[in-house]
Amino acid sequence: MIKYIIGLFLYSSLLFAQTQKLIIDANSFEANDVKNITIFKGNVKLKMSRDKLSSDKLKIYSKIDSISKKKKFFEYIALGNVKFEILSKNKLYKGRGNNLKYNLASGQYIITGNAYLEETTEAREVYGDIISINKLTSIAKVKGNDKKPIRFILNIENGNKE
Repeated sequence: MIKYIIGLFLYSSLLFAQTQKLIIDANSFEANDVKNITIFKGNVKLKMSRDKLSSDKLKIYSKIDSISKKKKFFEYIALGNVKFEILSKNKLYKGRGNNLKYNLASGQYIITGNAYLEETTEAREVYGDIISINKLTSIAKVKGNDKKPIRFILNIENGNKE
């Protein structure tokens, strides 16, 4: 009996550890169950764990899980005046851009349009057209163009104590 109770406790702990609370504040809300989309508009604020996001509009896409038959969110897209903070492997990233797309399964963030990202732990900054960062792997990629190349800013200590 004790083994059963310990097993049940461990199973429920794992189950709850995989669940995160998503909190969204906005001026308006609409949902379309046929298209599996939820839209928040006006002064949108999102918080999930230690990650934060604000934007003018937020679209959240969902699908029905084939096994559990429950609705599961798989992607969100933030549009207009996007600002965010992302915690990934004990590094805090702050950024902004015109739009942001996040895939929950892959952990991939893509920031587009006047994209900016700062890694606060090591004081690195990058500007570009498109910035991609993977929360699970901590791999970041930046793209610019001929008219507006990427800019990378890094503070380097030179070893002198003067």
